[in-house]
Amino acid sequence: MRFSILAAALTYASTASAAISWSLQRASAPTADQNEAYGRIESAMRLAVARYGRYTDASKTIRVYYAPGVPTAEASYNGDLRFGSDRAYMTERTAMHEIAHTLGVGQTAAFDRKCAANDWRTATPLLQSWDGAAARINCGGGHFWPYGLNYESEWSETNANRHVMLVDAMLADGM
Repeated sequence: MRFSILAAALTYASTASAAISWSLQRASAPTADQNEAYGRIESAMRLAVARYGRYTDASKTIRVYYAPGVPTAEASYNGDLRFGSDRAYMTERTAMHEIAHTLGVGQTAAFDRKCAANDWRTATPLLQSWDGAAARINCGGGHFWPYGLNYESEWSETNANRHVMLVDAMLADGM
């Protein structure tokens, strides 16, 4: 059984190709702080988009900003993604979490309806293949768990891959 789940996951992963594109909006005469932030943000976004590219064919154009007034990071369904000045959030994990918001997590009525009804016909079985028959997708405050990458403590390579696969399944479910 475990082998068949692994084989299915590998097949699923190898057939996906992403169409997520992004651009970092830069100041015309950046300060030293901005230049350092841009470097960290670019690294985080490159890693996050590459990982999304391995596990989903989701399509989105994302405009990324350095916005020091933002406490952590934030994103919206319209494709805007903003990193604040706290360097601890300029990570692949944060970028992946925020990309999920641009794809609809916590940002659409469909996400809210699916969460309220626990109506994830593709995503729930995928989650259960990893975490057991009793596993369910929990939602609250515009987020989901497990695998929502809501906190740095949730980071692992496995969790990152599962995050993208679960978001992709949520999209297939009509998020």
